[in-house]
Amino acid sequence: MKTYLSIFICILMMSMASAQTKPLTYLALGDSYTIGESVALEKNFPHQVVELLRKEKINIDDPAIIAKTGWTTDELQEQLSRVRLAVPFDFVTLLIGVNNQYRGRSEKEYAQQFEELLQQAIGYAGDKTDRVIVLSIPDWGVTPFAKDRDKKKIAKEIDAFNAINEKIAKKYKVHYINITAFTREAATDKTLVAEDGLHPSAKDYARWAKLVADVILKLAK
Repeated sequence: MKTYLSIFICILMMSMASAQTKPLTYLALGDSYTIGESVALEKNFPHQVVELLRKEKINIDDPAIIAKTGWTTDELQEQLSRVRLAVPFDFVTLLIGVNNQYRGRSEKEYAQQFEELLQQAIGYAGDKTDRVIVLSIPDWGVTPFAKDRDKKKIAKEIDAFNAINEKIAKKYKVHYINITAFTREAATDKTLVAEDGLHPSAKDYARWAKLVADVILKLAK
């Protein structure tokens, strides 16, 4: 009897050790701000999140990223309908909406589609709302690319879209990180802008990554 008990305890301990060593998984959904347009792949914010976590001895896989420059909410939805993901993921981030604003799409449409995307993101996280993180939309109006644009109008519209995604994020009790203020610092600090004059630099992404990693770190340890 003692022999069988010893074998059972050994198997249980091995199973627990295996569970502890299994790497965490992270899915990042979005657009150019998620893939890190104009910066090296390892410098986009999802990869920097993973790098920070690994420095804290967190065993985590490279991020799975579903994002593309120019995507609106419906275009991200369309892509998600085409892919089969190995769910659930331990953590999911969602940052989408700047191209809705850029193309003059309505707030009503954005609200509906963003909520649908957030519901999907929660599903990808195994219905664990505390494992989902929404990031606010950056303000591209302060960049050199927008020098001949109506910066106040852009800022006002970005704020309106962010009010929508924050309200929906709170409704579903997911984490919400406002990085818009960071991006507005690019008005006076050009080191926060990538070489294309539009997208954030690796330096700015590092600040976003730190905030995301801090949320994950509290849950992962």
